Parts: sequence; C-alpha cells; structure tokens
Amino acid sequence: MSWGNKLVIVFLAFAGLMATLVYKAVNTKFELVTKDYYKDELRYQETIEGRANASQVGELVLIQDGSTVTLTLPVTLGSLPAEGEAWFYCKTNAGNDRRIPVRMEGGRFVFDKAQLATASYELKLTVTAGGKQYYFTAPISIG
Repeated sequence: MSWGNKLVIVFLAFAGLMATLVYKAVNTKFELVTKDYYKDELRYQETIEGRANASQVGELVLIQDGSTVTLTLPVTLGSLPAEGEAWFYCKTNAGNDRRIPVRMEGGRFVFDKAQLATASYELKLTVTAGGKQYYFTAPISIG
C-alpha cells in the first residue's frame, strides 16, 4: 500500500470521527434547572431572605399516605393564611417537574400524588404568610 492510500484512509477516518462527534453533539439533550435562569438569578436575594425567614420559624413537615401528600407549615405560621407555589423539581428529568399553586388554611395543604410521576424530587416551597415570604426545601420520593 502506498503512502497516498494511507493518507486517504487517515483523512476518511478523521472525517468519520468528526461526523460522529457532530451527530452526538446535536442529539445531546441539555436540560437547565429553569428556562429563565437569568431572571431567577436576579431575584435570588428573595430566596435568600425567604430561607432566613423559614429558618427562624421551624421546618416544613411532609406526610405521605397511599394517594396524597400533606404539607404542614411550622406551628408559628399555622394560624396565618398562606399562599404560594410548590415546585417539585426532578433532577433527572425536567419533564417530571411540576409547579402547583398552594393555598393553605390552618397551615396545611393536601394534594394528590397522581399529579406527579414516580421519581425523586426536591420540593421547593415558596409561601407568603403574614406579609413575609418563606422558602422551604425538602427531599421527597414519590413511588
């Protein structure tokens, strides 16, 4: 085999490798935590203040039974009407993420597990009660 044939084989192998890399790069699925990450970053100070407020009042209690999940606010917030949003963030699949509006009377909110896919989630609960914003996080596994 002459050096010209070897050179053509090397160029063809290189072109094949490059075509494979381009194909894989185009078909790779990149999921961001949120689509509006820039706006969320600008509002992150609200999250910091919400976490500080939440740490002063206590911890969120999650109770699962057969078909429902109950969120219970700390006792100090239980008497205040509260509303906000529960974001069930699935780290492994953005298609499983769910945002559920929350309106709590007596510090409790109950929702049906059927709204969520079977997965492990991180619950990010943002609640406004008594004029203050609170931000709670808790791991939860729906199975």
